[in-house]
Amino acid sequence: MKLLLTGGAGYIGSHTAVELLNKGYEIVIADNYSNSDPKVLDRIRKITNKDFAHYNCDVANYSEFERVFKEHKIDVVIHFAGYKAVGESVKIPLEYYENNLNATITLLKLMNKYGVENCIFSSSAAVYDSTKNRRLTEDSPLSCTNTYGYTKLMSEQIFKDAARANPKLSIALLRYFNPIGSHESGLIGDNPNGIPNNLLPYITRVAVGKLDKLYIFGNDYDTRDGTGVRDYIHVVDLALGHIAAIDYCLNNKGAIAINLGTGKGYSVLEVVHAFEKASGVKIPYEFTGRREGDTAEYYASPELAKKLLGWEARLDLEQMCASAWKWQKMNPNGYEE
Repeated sequence: MKLLLTGGAGYIGSHTAVELLNKGYEIVIADNYSNSDPKVLDRIRKITNKDFAHYNCDVANYSEFERVFKEHKIDVVIHFAGYKAVGESVKIPLEYYENNLNATITLLKLMNKYGVENCIFSSSAAVYDSTKNRRLTEDSPLSCTNTYGYTKLMSEQIFKDAARANPKLSIALLRYFNPIGSHESGLIGDNPNGIPNNLLPYITRVAVGKLDKLYIFGNDYDTRDGTGVRDYIHVVDLALGHIAAIDYCLNNKGAIAINLGTGKGYSVLEVVHAFEKASGVKIPYEFTGRREGDTAEYYASPELAKKLLGWEARLDLEQMCASAWKWQKMNPNGYEE
């Protein structure tokens, strides 16, 4: 079976590629490296001792991307490709809509042309209205606070409409919560461009001396310690969720949304203290004002993933922090030598 990973050189894509190769799947990676590094491909080969096809192409560009389908018989697509920085999405919304939605539409057009019926989409908990409920099920109200979230929600609707029009399609819309951590080898990890938008990469860069201190946005929320609470999931658990979704897609038709989370919430300060315990490094931090659009607390209801996919998260917060620290300590400059 051959799987196409769009954006497969990225953080979640690269970890999923490793797990797929280790389980004997054949993969093809398509990535234009706009928010990733081609060096990750050699790291994947080193971890797995396996080779794979890869294309430097823009998934939103039909003529560039079609080459992949012409040269390979694809059975399943895992669609990771897309811009993903929340803050940036608010500043340049048109670029986000153009890139992320065009990538989804182009992919579906090529799937239709080449008879590919199975797709797993990298969606997000950002599609939920987290002001309504703290424990989010797949039926919780949907609404977004930023452009990035809306590109995920709109892409979900595009996939649903496509599946309604073509009953042969099988689409799993995987709503990630907050992926953190790294592969146990320390060879691949989260390597965002510029100053990280997400909590743990920011912490690890403070720990390795790249940033002076952590700024915590808000300490007056209605939570156990006043800081925001989120559902953090190890990226390897997340990768294994995609593998479980492959079997589901091959045996079911239509489009369905499924949460991938632990079902547990941790506060910002709890993550900081867990990282300090795992690494032995003290993290200086300063409280600052709340960010617009942030809510106090939300976490996944993961029951549907367990019921339909037979999947549940296994790794705990300390393991997430320890693996993230191993990656950053081994690679203080990311993929730069």
